[in-house]
Amino acid sequence: MSPEDIRARLLGWYDAHARDLPWRTGPAAGQAGARSDPYRVWLSEVMLQQTTVPHATPYFLKFTARWPTVSDLAAAEDGEVMAAWAGLGYYARARNLLACARAVAAEHGGVFPDTEAGLLKLPGLGPYTAAAVAAIAFDRPTNVVDGNVERVMSRLFAVEEPLSGGKPELKRLAAGLVREDRPGDWAQALMDLGATVCRPKGPLCDRCPLAEACAGLATGAPETYPRKSAKPERPHRHGAAFILMRGNEVGLVRRPPKGLLGGMLALPTTDWRGMGWDEAEALAAAPAAADWRCVGEVEHGFTHFTLTLRLWRAEGEADGLIWTPRRELDVLPSVFLKAARAGLANLL
Repeated sequence: MSPEDIRARLLGWYDAHARDLPWRTGPAAGQAGARSDPYRVWLSEVMLQQTTVPHATPYFLKFTARWPTVSDLAAAEDGEVMAAWAGLGYYARARNLLACARAVAAEHGGVFPDTEAGLLKLPGLGPYTAAAVAAIAFDRPTNVVDGNVERVMSRLFAVEEPLSGGKPELKRLAAGLVREDRPGDWAQALMDLGATVCRPKGPLCDRCPLAEACAGLATGAPETYPRKSAKPERPHRHGAAFILMRGNEVGLVRRPPKGLLGGMLALPTTDWRGMGWDEAEALAAAPAAADWRCVGEVEHGFTHFTLTLRLWRAEGEADGLIWTPRRELDVLPSVFLKAARAGLANLL
């Protein structure tokens, strides 16, 4: 099947089966000249880099209701945005989001540049996002390659090199299918195919418009693509977290702006290290002298390591804490929300 035949089949499929997503215009509107709002495209792409559409959609709707334009977002307080981001993970992305929004507002009058090169000059906006915004919002013929597109390319062409080293080849293969005609729809068609048909597990090959051309399907085991290298075992770390109560409030801290969970509200903790903490050593790092009681532990997985947090709870006072009602702890990142809920579980 020629590249033109592949494009025609996939675009025809997309015209009939495009997902209805709140940040995009449909293919019919796109062919009539309507374009998706660059702000909404950019915001959705940043949110979707490390999560799924069902998880990201409620966050997207809340963000756009609260900050309907990029200039509105640029004017927001850092803490408000970080709190609204809680639950989406990779909090450096929220800091990059603000940096980019403020650059668009201050340097471009609240209007996103309309080329891939111009978008790449914005702070915190990388090559993938620049290509996606340029294609989807401005209909530029860019090569948009996310995880879905890598999976489609690896199966369509039966790429044997493991994904860890094969990304340049997958990007080259995807570039060979980009044309001036409908580049925004093409990018979204590939994404939709990967998300709904060419799925990581259990690909629905009987519904795929490209099945006839798929070299991976011809092998009889399309689900084994992309090939994967053995994953190194993640190191394990240990720490202690402290739940200091003042009536119905919990004492929180704000983590340093740089580093893991930077700028986010958190429970006070020890450092996280490879060896465990004995009681005396852990309590030496507590935020106050109090009658601390161990109330269990929680396990949490990050991308590059796993963590055991031993939980200590007490009643008391301490300077420098951010006293927060228990009902408002949902602003915490998932690791600390998990720890707080576990540590408070036996309290009424």
